[in-house]
Amino acid sequence: MDRIMQGLAVALRQMPVRLRQTGAYLRPATRNWGLSATLLAIWCVLLAIFHFFPAIDLDTAHHFFTATACPAGSAIGRICGHFADAGDTSLVVIRKCLFILPVVVGVAVVLRLLGNFGHHGATYCRETTRQCSIALLALVAGPYLTVNLFLKQISHRPRPYQTDLFGGLHPFKAAGDFTGACVGNCSFISGEAAGSGWLVCLVVLLPKPLRLILAPPIIVLSLISPALRVGFGGHYVSDVVLGWLSSIVIYALIAECFEMSQSRRKRSSPTAL
Repeated sequence: MDRIMQGLAVALRQMPVRLRQTGAYLRPATRNWGLSATLLAIWCVLLAIFHFFPAIDLDTAHHFFTATACPAGSAIGRICGHFADAGDTSLVVIRKCLFILPVVVGVAVVLRLLGNFGHHGATYCRETTRQCSIALLALVAGPYLTVNLFLKQISHRPRPYQTDLFGGLHPFKAAGDFTGACVGNCSFISGEAAGSGWLVCLVVLLPKPLRLILAPPIIVLSLISPALRVGFGGHYVSDVVLGWLSSIVIYALIAECFEMSQSRRKRSSPTAL
């Protein structure tokens, strides 16, 4: 009994130390998830706003839509017309250039990563490897997997030009309503906007003195493609806003996973200070 009581006394004396050690281990993880959790919450709030107030999408689309007379024999009440900007050759060229821009930049990031792997010792930069890896994972996990291979295939939301309100045949569906008639490559959410949002995240790859200088033009450039998709009738404003923001959310999640992994390695290292 005495040995048991002595053991309990030792355990009680050590408990504050153990609690402090546990807290030191958990606090970085809790802190790291703050940014991504906030961004995800903003994304969900915006989705709810667009879902319950579909007039935001409809009014914006109507601004770019030009109604025309329907051909003879058309069904009574049918709406005919087109999105005039979709026929502007210069805008189409700009859209095509911006469409491939994330791919071009992605290749550049791969080359930078491979070039860094070619260095050894003092010339090797661990931070470059980390940042490039985060960027490439975010590109694959965001615009490619989450948007194009998942959401756009299951959302069933018709694009504006496919709906009966803008010259198409299918009923309009609000953002987040997965009961539409689209069967593939649907409107929710915009893959091109997601690629543009990913470009904004790459500001962190720039040298620090250039970030404040180049960040504003990069952000403006990233907004052109989403704006064109709305003007062309290819997406609603909700599709492009949520698509653009989705890449930033996913980038933040991946970056924080890297940070947590790095923190764990430092805490588990016997030489960590």
